Amino acid sequence: MAFVQFSKVSLAFGDRDILKDVSVNLNAGTKAALTGANGAGKSTLIKIMAGLVEPDMGERIAEKDCRIAYLPQSGLIHSGCSLREEIDKAFVWGYELQHRIDALGEQMKAAGANTTYLAEQQSELLAKLENSGWYRRNAFSEQVLIGLGFLRSDFEKQTESFSGGWQMRIALAKALACTPDILLLDEPTNYLDIEARSWLETFLCDFKGGFLLVSHDRYFLDQTVNEVYELFGGELKRYNGNFTHYEHVRAVELKTLIAEYEKQQAEIQHLEEFINRFGYKATKAAQAQERQKMLDKILANKIEIPESLKKIHFTFPPAPHSGNIVLTLEHICKTYDGVRMVIDGLDLILEKGERIVVAGHNGAGKSTLLRIIAGVDADFTGTVKLGSGVGIGYFSQDSAEKITGSESILERLESKCPLELIPKARDMLGAFLFRGDDVFKSIDVLSGGEKSRIALLELLLQPVNLLVLDEPTNHLDMHSKDVLLEALKGFGGTVVFVSHDRGFIEDLSTRVLELRLDGDGAGTYRVFPGDYKYYIQRLSDEANGTVGKTSLEAAVVQSAQIQHNSEKESKSASETKQNWEEQKRAQAERRKLEREVEKLESQIAEIEQKKSALEAKLAQPEVYSNGEKAKAVQAELDTIIRTLEELNAAWEKAAEQLG
Repeated sequence: MAFVQFSKVSLAFGDRDILKDVSVNLNAGTKAALTGANGAGKSTLIKIMAGLVEPDMGERIAEKDCRIAYLPQSGLIHSGCSLREEIDKAFVWGYELQHRIDALGEQMKAAGANTTYLAEQQSELLAKLENSGWYRRNAFSEQVLIGLGFLRSDFEKQTESFSGGWQMRIALAKALACTPDILLLDEPTNYLDIEARSWLETFLCDFKGGFLLVSHDRYFLDQTVNEVYELFGGELKRYNGNFTHYEHVRAVELKTLIAEYEKQQAEIQHLEEFINRFGYKATKAAQAQERQKMLDKILANKIEIPESLKKIHFTFPPAPHSGNIVLTLEHICKTYDGVRMVIDGLDLILEKGERIVVAGHNGAGKSTLLRIIAGVDADFTGTVKLGSGVGIGYFSQDSAEKITGSESILERLESKCPLELIPKARDMLGAFLFRGDDVFKSIDVLSGGEKSRIALLELLLQPVNLLVLDEPTNHLDMHSKDVLLEALKGFGGTVVFVSHDRGFIEDLSTRVLELRLDGDGAGTYRVFPGDYKYYIQRLSDEANGTVGKTSLEAAVVQSAQIQHNSEKESKSASETKQNWEEQKRAQAERRKLEREVEKLESQIAEIEQKKSALEAKLAQPEVYSNGEKAKAVQAELDTIIRTLEELNAAWEKAAEQLG
């Protein structure tokens, strides 16, 4: 079985420990996520696993001929050949194998009669090549490319003609197509739309090898992984289960950690106050020095709270009052070439308080429509009518270009903040990934992604009542998305948005506008009155043929529904009482399950702590050098692991029943 193993890997940058005695084993069947705060060292650890960075200490062991494919976050550019030719480079291992087979054939010709050993070698390599899927590589490559959103007409295009986002899709396609034993993916969903993400979810679920990935998409992780590694303070800890389960268990652990953190912070404050007050008084100098020693000792073992688990909340300035009808679109048409209508005859009425998501494949006109609504694109026909008192705030990836200046991030934000929010400026910046000394960076030195986050935060602080947001979650980590989502759900105005983050869409949207292109490339649209889950279910029903398409069928359904409602209304009082009692029992059963899940999560967190303590004990020289002690600790650890497996199984069963 192919594997790659890392034992006691350590790496430091200057006086900062990035990795401290990290151990992890990846093999066929591993489906793992790597999480941690920005700057924790996730990308560095993956590069070490890929063999691109050498650690200061530790050992990396990979099985012979184990193929490892690595995808970085960004920066890959392809040129000089067609897309089809570029993807074929993923199979370099097969061409090398074929070369060895041909070389053995030449040796057998030259060797004459004594070729048995060479023939056996060649036969073994031929079987290996056959079992690898080498002869099906072209079909498989096409399947991967189409799954990631490429068209067949793209296959012969030169790779340099593709934009940066599509360049990264090419790199992802090569990583998947080479049929690796181990996949290392650093933010693979960054440049994918929902359709491509869904395809990648299915691919990874069916993948026979092992993978470790970093992603800020909670929904994607829940669909693909069954274990989570958290990197914090240079140390790596494993959690069994999907990402939501990890968050639940980690939250229980965090309660204890926060209590200890707050206690320590109070002690630090008390000592600092004493030192500052009496440090210069001769009569108290000795006591102040003693307090300083105590403070130094505490600071040397200072408790840190993971940034990704700190809860930061903020609310928008109150949205100005507007009329009930916020926006009316009448017969909106948009063409790029004067022939093909990307948006054709779109009519829409948007009411106050709605949060409508614009869905559809890449190229269907989603961003174009948002630019039209925001007044940025005036090259269209039709009418855009804003309601009484409506003020628009618009965010797109181009918003970063307007962020310029030499002042610091904090200075800029404080100048844009309403007066009452200035004291919360540091917290808000922290929620958008500007933490610690980052807030003092000059605007001019920021990257495009950092400027994009500043632009989004500035927009959210403006007193508007219609937000038009194009991919607002790009460049945000999971925690920042949660902060943004909570703020948007509490926003008193109206939201029109586009996003490729399914979890974010499901939690925010109240209505769906779908844009799509027909077979001739002409734009069509539909409005769905329910939320995104309803929309997905509707598409599934249509694909399965369970949704009627004619007015007659609709009338039959409506008639059946009226009859069903009439029957419901004619129920006797005893039946109504029985239903009420059944509901009461169901509610009681649900509360019981919720308590059971909470209890199990608490037990799992406690057992995880005991497991970590035993593993640390087993690593102590006085234990592992003593056979009897090591055996006793290992036996206790085995018992703990079995208990943990039983608790996790019980949690999964209870969580599944809870739904």
